[in-house]
Amino acid sequence: MPANHDAVLNQILHGHSAASTSNSEWSPYNTKTMCILDIIDNFPRTRISDSLMKIIIWAMKECGVQDTPSFYALRKTQENIRKTQGVPSVECKSVQGKIFYLNDPRTIISHDWANPSIRKHIHIYPEIPEDGIVREVWHAEKWRKDMDPNVLSPMYDAGNGRHYYVCELARMKDGSFIIPVRWVISKGTVCADAFSVQIGSDVTGENFTYMQLSLLNISIDSSTATGYPSKMPNPYRKVAGGDPLYTSFVDFFGDDVSGNRSKSWNKHNNTYLTHRNLPRKLLQQEFHIHLISTSQHATISEQYCDVKKIIDDTHKNPVRVEDESGHTTKFMIQTHAEPSDNPAQSDVAAHIGAKGNYPCCKCHAGGSEIEKSSDEGFHAMFLPGNARNTCEIKAELEAQVQLACRGVVSPIEQRQTDSGTKDAYTQYWIDYLINRHKEIKASDPSLTKDEIQRQLLDWVKVNTDKIYSGFLMTEGFDPTKDTPIEILHTILLGIVKYIWHYSHSKWKPDQKQLYSQRLQATDTHGLSINSIRANYIINYANSLVGRQFKTIIQTAVFHLHDLVDDTHFKAWKAVGQLSALLWHVQIDNMDEYCNDIAVAVANVQDTFALIDPTKIIRKIKIHLLAHLPEDIRAFGPLLGVITESFESFNAVFRFCSVLSNHLAPSRDISRQTADQESMKHRLTGGRWKDLNTGEWTSAGTSLQNFLQSQPILQTMLGWSDHKSEKPGSVVSIPAGKKDSRIPAEKEDSRPRVVTLDETNAKKAVNRHSFDGTATWIRCKSVVAASSDSCPIGSWVFCRLPVKEITVIGRIDEILASENKNIVILEEFEVASSRDTFFDLPYIFRRQDEVSFVIVPSQDLLFIQNVQHDCRTAKCSATGVRNLKQERKASDMTESFIQHKPNDRFLINLNAFHNAHLVRQVLPRELTSPIPLYIDRRSHHDKIADGLRENLGQKKKETQKKREETQQKKRKAAAGQEQEMGRPQEPTQNQPIQPKARPKKRARKDKGS
Repeated sequence: MPANHDAVLNQILHGHSAASTSNSEWSPYNTKTMCILDIIDNFPRTRISDSLMKIIIWAMKECGVQDTPSFYALRKTQENIRKTQGVPSVECKSVQGKIFYLNDPRTIISHDWANPSIRKHIHIYPEIPEDGIVREVWHAEKWRKDMDPNVLSPMYDAGNGRHYYVCELARMKDGSFIIPVRWVISKGTVCADAFSVQIGSDVTGENFTYMQLSLLNISIDSSTATGYPSKMPNPYRKVAGGDPLYTSFVDFFGDDVSGNRSKSWNKHNNTYLTHRNLPRKLLQQEFHIHLISTSQHATISEQYCDVKKIIDDTHKNPVRVEDESGHTTKFMIQTHAEPSDNPAQSDVAAHIGAKGNYPCCKCHAGGSEIEKSSDEGFHAMFLPGNARNTCEIKAELEAQVQLACRGVVSPIEQRQTDSGTKDAYTQYWIDYLINRHKEIKASDPSLTKDEIQRQLLDWVKVNTDKIYSGFLMTEGFDPTKDTPIEILHTILLGIVKYIWHYSHSKWKPDQKQLYSQRLQATDTHGLSINSIRANYIINYANSLVGRQFKTIIQTAVFHLHDLVDDTHFKAWKAVGQLSALLWHVQIDNMDEYCNDIAVAVANVQDTFALIDPTKIIRKIKIHLLAHLPEDIRAFGPLLGVITESFESFNAVFRFCSVLSNHLAPSRDISRQTADQESMKHRLTGGRWKDLNTGEWTSAGTSLQNFLQSQPILQTMLGWSDHKSEKPGSVVSIPAGKKDSRIPAEKEDSRPRVVTLDETNAKKAVNRHSFDGTATWIRCKSVVAASSDSCPIGSWVFCRLPVKEITVIGRIDEILASENKNIVILEEFEVASSRDTFFDLPYIFRRQDEVSFVIVPSQDLLFIQNVQHDCRTAKCSATGVRNLKQERKASDMTESFIQHKPNDRFLINLNAFHNAHLVRQVLPRELTSPIPLYIDRRSHHDKIADGLRENLGQKKKETQKKREETQQKKRKAAAGQEQEMGRPQEPTQNQPIQPKARPKKRARKDKGS
């Protein structure tokens, strides 16, 4: 048996595949079996250990699977692929001497350019949207106005080898001359922001290139174009070498993550990257999140320094890629933004942190606690302060370094406190210089401070690139402006978490139960959230995560109206309104939207100030809300820079981490994620340059088609084609098929095929337009124009074709025939004013009568969340049902909310889904935020008076407790001395007695 066992094991490890001939259909693999095994081995969220892979291979051999390779052959193939077409994992050593591995971002970004299914989505230039709607970052002001034109894509390819560069003279079709400074897309055409130029009579047209552009926006007068002749020709023309040259922007994300799946903390500093030239719908897929590096030793800033070296190199040696038609393109990489959480952004911006006197990494708001509690200082915390900037930060750090060269510590700490500038990266070198000063002084005491300082300053001049963070040295990147407010941590895990704690921590058990019952009774249609687990939320109220806070904030106002006081309820309404505004996927009117955000932010801040004014001066997230409008103008909808995708990708990192032997975790994890990147590229039809042949190639046709034919692979790889269903299409109820997941009491026993006269269509106001005896097939859902799936019982806005008006209603029935699909809608009317208690629009039945209307399915606009007005109807937990356990009804019972008959419902404007669409169809007076306080300054001054009094009282109480504690310690010390036979401490009138010399202890007799 042992010999036979060894033979089987040897066959698994070292045996050869049955077929040795290459199969070009599955290139670069020899066989389909080898390909599938490699795919299985590179699933991001289903990692396979070596032991399990050996078992899989053994099972395949035992089952007689054709062409099953050995484990050794699989690993050898993977190694060859990694060398010839993989993403290089580069060994790096930080300036502090720490070793880590880095996946080359040039190869990762080149995959997008060399992949036909992705390249078509790459957006190169800023764009002025034709409809004025801001959807993507290239529609916003950062790309269109704020960004240095030198870091945008420098050229326009007019075809036939005609390349036009910015900062070069060019002739228009009408004979005029311009100097383009920025390429912009307007109405689908590439245009230019440019200087107009006057040409002297002694200059001929042969000196210039011709610019074949039909549209020109002359935004700057020619008198300001001084100095441009010295910039011609554009230096990037030589770098491009005749190829089109573009810029790829990347968002760089850094976070500290545990490498363990257990609660045991195993810190790794991870860096991720996304290709910002791609639309948001792609970047929110796991497929387009790329791990660049990880290290247990090197910080995020240290790792970025090596990333920056690669980025800078692309500006001298751009990356060349070839598409499927054989055309070549070159691209450079440019850091675009750093959308991390607040502590990481403070680190990037060389900021002292949220606990400093100046806690904001974007502005100079703050001061000592006394200054912040003054009328001026307190009011200033509600507004953006004077902006910080890169030049100012670098100047401050240079001053701190110069002080370090003098060997002093206290002045540096004082500057850091007074300025709020303290870079963890530079602090290492400040400490090094201070210690070095001490060492030089100790080795040669004859040297003066000035002489030692000159030595150290000379060293600083030589090593400037080492001393200052790469974030501060990156051209075109300002860490104070390009770190947008991150709404996951600032909103959901910030202000929503604060107000949730203020509320639930004061509830009694019966209040917690009531909230749980109300939350469980929520109508979730149109909320786009997971199934509500109300008991879990209450039981683990202090340990919730983002998705639970999403559920809470979208529904809170309907459930908390009598569980919190008026001030807290105002805060809930304000936070709900702001949250829904921030989750807009598009901005129809930028000025109007930013004004709404500013009002909503003010309401949130002012209500928090009423609840606990100390939070205004101690919780930086409340102040950061004031910076939302400026970030929205720069980046567009902040959903585009939300970090949920990065946080979710941490799970992929952990799966790679747990299978490392932890001797070289950075190398193991980098290589594994690099292999996953290569696998995704091959499966989606990407091209690569074979390092052996130097030719551009792609995977075999069967391999490229494999992903499209296997939906499970798309799910496992985090890929989605975003194929929307046709608006108006329906999903019918299966014939003769019972859904086991539907309880018997809820099962619809009505026939599948019906006539209109057998439904509520017979009551519709337009029933005479349809044949009541014609047969229809009943359906369970319909697709709206917004691509929402709208089931029976959901609320929708639709367009009535006859009246040409938009109405809201509840779907009563969905019917389909051979050539038409219709929806029977119970129609409601929107009130002309808001509900005075909830500050939300409400709907009602006209004249308290049930009214139906038949609507063509293609006229449905979008689904909308609507809640029953339980407060007015006085709904309570009067229902009793069997408690479900293990998917079965147990003998235990639970109470639940039974909605009482009521003709009044509330439109949930706090819902994130379709928040922009509902504000398009409703009158603005029903949706715009209303300021709680017109004169905010006087309101803040009143609160500041109470704050100062409260802080003073707390200071007295703290001092009193400190004195009491010291007195207790003195008494305890005196008691211990008495127990040990020592005299007490002398009082003021007693002379100090000399201590008696203790007697020596007698030695014990050896024999005892």
